[in-house]
Amino acid sequence: MLSVIADVGGTNIRLAVLDIATTEISKVREYPCAQFITLEAAIAQYFTTLTEPVINLCIGIACPVENDLVTMTNLNWQFSKNALKHKFSLQALHVINDYTAISLAVPFVSDSQKVKIGTGKEVTDGVKAIFGPGTGLGVSHLIKQDEKWVSLDGEGGHTSFAPNTSQQADVLLLLQAQFGHVSAERFLSGQGLVNIYHALCRLAGKQPEFFEAADITQAALNSECALATQTLTLFCQAMGGFAGNLALSLDCKGGVYIAGGIVPRFVEFFENSEFRTFFEAKGRFKDYLQTIPTYLITHENPGLLGASVYLRQELL
Repeated sequence: MLSVIADVGGTNIRLAVLDIATTEISKVREYPCAQFITLEAAIAQYFTTLTEPVINLCIGIACPVENDLVTMTNLNWQFSKNALKHKFSLQALHVINDYTAISLAVPFVSDSQKVKIGTGKEVTDGVKAIFGPGTGLGVSHLIKQDEKWVSLDGEGGHTSFAPNTSQQADVLLLLQAQFGHVSAERFLSGQGLVNIYHALCRLAGKQPEFFEAADITQAALNSECALATQTLTLFCQAMGGFAGNLALSLDCKGGVYIAGGIVPRFVEFFENSEFRTFFEAKGRFKDYLQTIPTYLITHENPGLLGASVYLRQELL
């Protein structure tokens, strides 16, 4: 009898087998979400690769999970928890937000699986903030309670974006004309990179050359396009401002952690960016923020690691 964990994003789904007793994660598979019409189809495909029946399943997924009907924000997938449990004859099904999972991974990420950015010293059991640009912008906080890590769910990626420079404000005005409300996710996501780049092109009176986040990032890293470099620069600035807001909101002496699939693609650029400057640029609270460390998570599958922590805490 097996326990399976899943990490479902807007682009890819990752699944693995968890040994509850030893914490070992094995048989990791990754599938493009576009390969399947439904989540059930993706899970069924993975189950065919296993030689034993699955009785426990924990899914970390990129959307709100409070109701029985779960509808993804950035992907045309929805499912009923009760129906899913019945379909696969599960004894236990746990569906959690993807950033609940990623946040639970943070205390178990080793020093070699994260990069420290700037100053500050982590308070081991202090409140931690976790966010990550990817297909969307996930946000969570983590607290220690009765020797157990508890994730504080939320949809912080959809809070209003707050500009910190005149250039950011100019981009914001263009995006407001396009979208109305401009959330942090409109800036800090894969599509956010495209939004920023296209806005900067309009402000410069130039036609955009790129229409995919990966192409913009690569052009910036190769110094092939000044506007692409400006885009990545503004992106890192905006991350810093957003991270500082999270740190102030819940006194995050345990540190602020960046996850997601985007930033690990340009670690060196990020380390040399103005992220930390904008993180600390909170006026009278600059000294306060200088004591809080910030990290980039480079662990390959933090969503699966966190889902394993959640499932073990529930079953043991």
